[in-house]
Amino acid sequence: MAASLSCSSEQLASLFGPNTTNAAAAAEYICGQFSTVSNKFVDTAYAVDSTYLLFSAYLVFSMQLGFAMLCAGSVRAKNTMNIMLTNVLDAAAGGLFYYLFGFAFAFGTPSNGFIGRHFFGLKEMPSSSYDYSYFLYQWAFAIAAAGITSGSIAERTQFVAYLIYSSFLTGFVYPVVSHWFWSADGWASAFNTGNLLFGSGVIDFAGSGVVHMVGGIAGLYGALIEGPRIGRFDHSGRAIALRGHSASLVVLGTFLLWFGWYGFNPGSFAKILSPYTSGNYYGQWSAVGRTAVTTTLAGCTAALTTLFGKRILSGHWNVTDVCNGLLGGFAAITAGCSVVEPWAAVICGFVAALVLIGCNKLAEKVKFDDPLEAAQLHGGCGTWGVIFTALFATEKYVNEVYPGKPGRPYGLFMGGGGRLLAAHIIQILVIIGWVTATMGPLFYALHKLNLLRISEDDEMAGMDLTRHGGFAYVYEDDAHKNGLQMRRIEPSASPNTL
Repeated sequence: MAASLSCSSEQLASLFGPNTTNAAAAAEYICGQFSTVSNKFVDTAYAVDSTYLLFSAYLVFSMQLGFAMLCAGSVRAKNTMNIMLTNVLDAAAGGLFYYLFGFAFAFGTPSNGFIGRHFFGLKEMPSSSYDYSYFLYQWAFAIAAAGITSGSIAERTQFVAYLIYSSFLTGFVYPVVSHWFWSADGWASAFNTGNLLFGSGVIDFAGSGVVHMVGGIAGLYGALIEGPRIGRFDHSGRAIALRGHSASLVVLGTFLLWFGWYGFNPGSFAKILSPYTSGNYYGQWSAVGRTAVTTTLAGCTAALTTLFGKRILSGHWNVTDVCNGLLGGFAAITAGCSVVEPWAAVICGFVAALVLIGCNKLAEKVKFDDPLEAAQLHGGCGTWGVIFTALFATEKYVNEVYPGKPGRPYGLFMGGGGRLLAAHIIQILVIIGWVTATMGPLFYALHKLNLLRISEDDEMAGMDLTRHGGFAYVYEDDAHKNGLQMRRIEPSASPNTL
């Protein structure tokens, strides 16, 4: 943009001719005005893109409220205060540790392919590479991964364990993975055009693998090491439903997460004022809109598939199952939302619902207890999303969203060969391996130190009462406390009293 408005006073002066008085001064003045206008355009572009990214960060952060409401509604009333407090502290502890270490490990450049090594404590920010708005956006992603894990180990985990794992996940485990696949220096990043894995790198646009698989697999190890909640399986091994206390909160949380996902996926472009062909109606703003559409279609399809699938299996129209199916569709489309056609998003959502239902059935078979189905939803559907992208990414969109490397591989089913699929299989394996090697030993150490699971008595009574000073809900009023018990009035059988 600035180049098109560049001006050379020497060249301009030569065009004025011999009859122009003080041609050099006139040319310098005119070029100065062009430079001023050019700078204004550049400033405006930075301001528009930064505002877009900040707004997206606010949307992603609003997902924390969605997580809190979803978690609160999915647990029993006696553990409501506990799970909401953990959601608050995921954001608070995550903010501090991501500021001190996480952002540097993820995006500190220049660095090696494994881990970043600059910007600790945001030193040397802003830079030509990143501004503060980018840090805020990436922090919102980091605490989303921690929030996923907290759902898997709800209703039986000591409070100190939450603080330890959340800080470790947001400060180290998650940032290293995001460096691998999102940093321009990452060994498997699609932005590392000088050293692309299988000539492609991994196209995990908004994090089906980086965010959802990391959070889901971490939750898997936490829940496995802790074991199921008391009463989840009877003596014969039959699954007993321990239903959450509020479907209303589940629905509220789901809609808040849906709303926030429009920052999670479209916001991952990081900028919106990027024309693909200057002066044309079609540009990155169109890709942002398309990404919002594919996100919507995947979630909607997954919700309807879950609705009818669970109806066939259980005979009920279950709203909480539908909400989880919707979120499973969102988790799956997150990787390929920017590079697939809307019709492909429908396929993504349909399969994601089946994956979630299958994972839940498997969890019951092996006596795995996850109160929010977080490991199944984010881990299982996130894995499907990584594979889906390698199958359905289109050549046009891949080259637009990831420029700088002509001839880049794209989806197998779209004629792009198998190199992208190979890269994505590598991604799945290394994420499983990394989270296993880091979060698995952490949860096991906490278990051995008796810092992971609460006692049986505390679990039966509920953590709100034993750990947080009282229940989240008040079941009796002051009159009852003073000895005046409210009496329930039954309807009379006599029609004359109606």
